[in-house]
Amino acid sequence: MATQTMTDTLTHRKIFAFWAPLAGTWLMMAAEGPYLAAIIARLDAPTINLAAFGVAFAFAIIIESPVIMLMSASTALVEDRESYQALRRFSYGLGVSLTLLQLVIVASPIFVSIASLLALPPDVTTLARGGLLLMLPWPGAIAYRRFRQGVLIRNGFTRRVAYGTVIRLVAMSVTAWVLFQHTDLAGAYIGSLALSVAVIVEAIASRVMTIDVLPNVLRRRREKSRLHSLRLSALSSFYAPLALTSFMALASQPTVTFFMGQSRYALESLAVLPVIQGLSFVFRSAGLSYLEVVIALLGPKRENLAKIRNCAFVLGIGAAAGLSLIAFTPLVQVWFRDISGLNETLTQFAVVPIQILAILPALSVLLAFERGLLVHARRNAAITWATLVELVTLTVVIGVAINVFDMVGAIAATTAILVGRIASTSWMASACFQVVRSTPSAATEIVTPP
Repeated sequence: MATQTMTDTLTHRKIFAFWAPLAGTWLMMAAEGPYLAAIIARLDAPTINLAAFGVAFAFAIIIESPVIMLMSASTALVEDRESYQALRRFSYGLGVSLTLLQLVIVASPIFVSIASLLALPPDVTTLARGGLLLMLPWPGAIAYRRFRQGVLIRNGFTRRVAYGTVIRLVAMSVTAWVLFQHTDLAGAYIGSLALSVAVIVEAIASRVMTIDVLPNVLRRRREKSRLHSLRLSALSSFYAPLALTSFMALASQPTVTFFMGQSRYALESLAVLPVIQGLSFVFRSAGLSYLEVVIALLGPKRENLAKIRNCAFVLGIGAAAGLSLIAFTPLVQVWFRDISGLNETLTQFAVVPIQILAILPALSVLLAFERGLLVHARRNAAITWATLVELVTLTVVIGVAINVFDMVGAIAATTAILVGRIASTSWMASACFQVVRSTPSAATEIVTPP
């Protein structure tokens, strides 16, 4: 099902059918962490190994953050042989560079210095360093499969992206279970190795799934007048704001953790925030998965803007209503106490913060819609500035809430997260209005010709 065919006769039903597998992908990925944590918790020294695995995972995520937006870039740019080859070279180069960076960090005193700065215990530092070494395949494998997944999305094969995630989860689960049952590896090493095997298998699967798609892409040739826009400098200019956006977005998590450590009820707040974010993530996945939908289906002249916007409105309201149904009813006790296993005290700590975040899923859909519109129009710098606004706003709000108003850490954190997201979406709104008023044909070039 080619994307061009879809956009010619696009309906709301087709938009939802295109989006659903991508949403399922994000939901399935949300299960990775809890599954591995459950295995590590059943091995020797669970506290140390859980901490070490968390540190290794955090390092790996930050290092590979520049490749996260490759799927969006591939969805937006890969339309013919020349654009495919150009972005493929760019993706491979980025993956190799980040792999070398991770190797330098883990094999040099840099990691130990950062661990000392974070005041990590020696045992945790040693295990985390080994885990990060086992996760060396991450940047390259993720860069490869996100580039390939963008090609699939561009051509309408979103279900294959979901199938790839299923394969990844199966590979991760089987690897972790076999190591758990038949080896004496430390829990942090089992978790790290399982994740590495999973991303490698998914990268291989993404290659297999694009075999029958690529011939159609490679048969299309680019007009000579547009070849200048495929230069490395142009691709770097297009992608750098997206990479920086991912990095800054991930930087918000350590910022929140740092301030919560100085708050009232710091330990309780640190304990409940991951559970709160896990629940909100389930409903925010609607927004996280909508970005590529906007890029792929908006149309060359944004002719499908109204339909894409209407679907975003429905998704946002539905996602926020779903989270509110839990947050403001007795279901909140069932979720945190009975399902998540929090004791009565921690359950009470979690109620108000999750209520604060009740509208965050709607804002996540809005954020994806705005980002998709800006990427489609090649105005990526506006996304970076909006993310910077969100990070600065979050930092200021949580700092004031804790140091001036002496708020409970979890409440201060969720308030800051919400206010930061409102600031970000508001900032991008003005840029989106300019895009809508501009000439649609401007969106057909990768960059503006010099």
